[in-house]
Amino acid sequence: MKAFRFSLEKALDWRRAELDLAELRFQQLTAAVAAVDREMEELETAGAQTEITVRDWSPVSGHDLAALGSFRLHVRKKRVDLAARRVECVTRQTAGRSVMLEARRRFRLLERLKERRLAEWRLALDKELQELASESYLAGWARRMHTAKE
Repeated sequence: MKAFRFSLEKALDWRRAELDLAELRFQQLTAAVAAVDREMEELETAGAQTEITVRDWSPVSGHDLAALGSFRLHVRKKRVDLAARRVECVTRQTAGRSVMLEARRRFRLLERLKERRLAEWRLALDKELQELASESYLAGWARRMHTAKE
């Protein structure tokens, strides 16, 4: 019997590459969300530290308070910008997850088909080997019977 050959092997390889690419893209999108989250944490930490530092100054001038007010406005605007960027990143991440899951589904479909065909091939091989063993046994038996008659 011929060796097992899956006729859709190239398609399976292509689906595997497609899945790898989708998983990589999803990881990048997840990293982008995490980067925005880190940036938001850093902004919150910087804002809190600045508030504490200015409040600890003994003589606080009007110029210092004006600068603190400007900084607060900057932090608020940056927080809004980061929140919008995070929503956009999460939206892209969700779309990327859908693409990855669909690529995984298509890959697994072909993979299961290959496994099924391999199982069928093995059954056919086992049947062929069993038939050969039976024929060999019968040929040997016939030879022994023929030799015993002589």
